[in-house]
Amino acid sequence: MDHQLTGAPAGISDSAARSARDLRVVFSRLRRRLREVAADEDLTPSQESALTLVGKHGAATASALASAEGVRPQSMAATLAALDQHGLIRRSPDPEDGRRQLVTLTEAGRARIEDNRQVREEWLARAFEDRYTEAERRTILDALALLERLSEQ
Repeated sequence: MDHQLTGAPAGISDSAARSARDLRVVFSRLRRRLREVAADEDLTPSQESALTLVGKHGAATASALASAEGVRPQSMAATLAALDQHGLIRRSPDPEDGRRQLVTLTEAGRARIEDNRQVREEWLARAFEDRYTEAERRTILDALALLERLSEQ
């Protein structure tokens, strides 16, 4: 990784700026790699992402999903149509507003998400086992405990 810094913002140490940049780069690469590991050849990355989003949100409208994903409602509609064709989602009338439809996962959709999660976790566990010593894994666990503070509110 390139550790030369062009200068940290005012009031931020070089080590904090470098840590932020390097962490973002490493997490982006790791996220991309985890997607590759569990990639379904019959779904596009945007379909995979939408499927995961439906799993996280539970019953949601297409417009809410589009907003959460940061895409146009028309794009989300096309993505959901493909997921529907694969039998991974179901649409049902919103009990509060019959003009809208709620999108939920089918059993096949839930199984696909769980299978992908398991594949990713197994790949990651195997990579930790094969590429790091026990002492290095303990160091990673210590670093993760420190990084957990970033996600606290």
